[in-house]
Amino acid sequence: MRIKYLLKSEYKFFLFLLISVITSLFAFCGSSDNQNQMDTEQTLRKIADNVLESATFRFVDRKSGIQFSDPEEAPPDADLWPESPYTDWRYWNGVLNIAMIRLDSVLNEPPYSNFALKNIAFGFDNYPYFEKKHKDQNKWSYPFGQRFILEELDDGGAMGASVIEVNRRDPQKRYEEYINQVAAHMLNHQTRLEDGTFVRAFPVKWTLWADDLYMGVSFLARMGAWSGDSRYFDDAARQVIHFHQYLFDEQKGLMCHNWYSDNERPGVAFWGRANGWALLAQVDLLDCLPENHPQRSTLLNLLQRHILGIARFQGSEGLWHQLLDKTDSYLETSATAMFTYSVARAVNRGYIESRYVSIAQNGWKGVLSKIRPDGQIEGVCTGTVVSDNLVDYYHRPAPLNDIHGIGFVLLAGSEVLRLPK
Repeated sequence: MRIKYLLKSEYKFFLFLLISVITSLFAFCGSSDNQNQMDTEQTLRKIADNVLESATFRFVDRKSGIQFSDPEEAPPDADLWPESPYTDWRYWNGVLNIAMIRLDSVLNEPPYSNFALKNIAFGFDNYPYFEKKHKDQNKWSYPFGQRFILEELDDGGAMGASVIEVNRRDPQKRYEEYINQVAAHMLNHQTRLEDGTFVRAFPVKWTLWADDLYMGVSFLARMGAWSGDSRYFDDAARQVIHFHQYLFDEQKGLMCHNWYSDNERPGVAFWGRANGWALLAQVDLLDCLPENHPQRSTLLNLLQRHILGIARFQGSEGLWHQLLDKTDSYLETSATAMFTYSVARAVNRGYIESRYVSIAQNGWKGVLSKIRPDGQIEGVCTGTVVSDNLVDYYHRPAPLNDIHGIGFVLLAGSEVLRLPK
């Protein structure tokens, strides 16, 4: 009897010890998750607060250094430019506006979305001055050039998408007029191949850029949701399908940066950010697309295929390289953030199975390793045109806190915070 009692007592003690260990492990994992979330929130706030502090909503005369709140107050020969790069009208500003709105929705910080509202209003208030003064000059040589010259998709696509987001929160007639202007350009005036695929007129005529999948689809998807007009969804779906047909390499599971229609050949580079643009576009479209759209299952398959393709090239640090298939190219932050966001969003929305969440989690760890304590971001490639010389991609500079990466990092972190624990 005593032996049985001892055995029973030892069993109870062992069971108690096992439960204690398991409970401690859960508590440790929970505290670790909470700490990671706090670290992510703190980092995102630093980055976003840097934007708020730098966005002065003023102009500076590059000749005299004098600041002006209203460009009409400047002398006629003034060379005015926005004092802050965050308040111009370029495609990267559109991404930043969308990211700041998204960050507010996660952290409940209205100043972040208010930045986007103020930024769009600042552009609309001031662009007529520059349109009138510089109407016949090159569009890149003055502020707000992409606001009033619509020639290529990046002139209106990303900023147009952000205007739709802002108009949902602050409806204005002038915003709606601009949205309809961009929509008319994309449907009726943007250059296309005979099959309807978007192309550019430079540097080689009728060149297809992977970047333009986002520049077109980010707007078309939101336009379809805002207007209820299925034409925009249909065109966006056609673009995604056609871009995959022209640019996607089946063996690598990646998109080439570009495709030339004159000799029907792809470009030489599997550029990181180009694939990031394409993934963001696909996720944006699925976010807006009606559940019963006839192309939805095809689009889901293409997104899943692309995610699995980029996953093969993720490094041990969680980062991806500037040239995805070239490990001797530098580790690049903006592409990593774009992939992190796209995978996290796809998991959160059910576009891909949750077991792939580690791709996003490791990607975010890699992004965090590139963010300095003051919130400045390292390793973001500056703007890049297509090139047939692979060395050009190797040597593209990556200035500290390059504006191309800020919106992507904010989007990635916001979506990671939404991942299930």
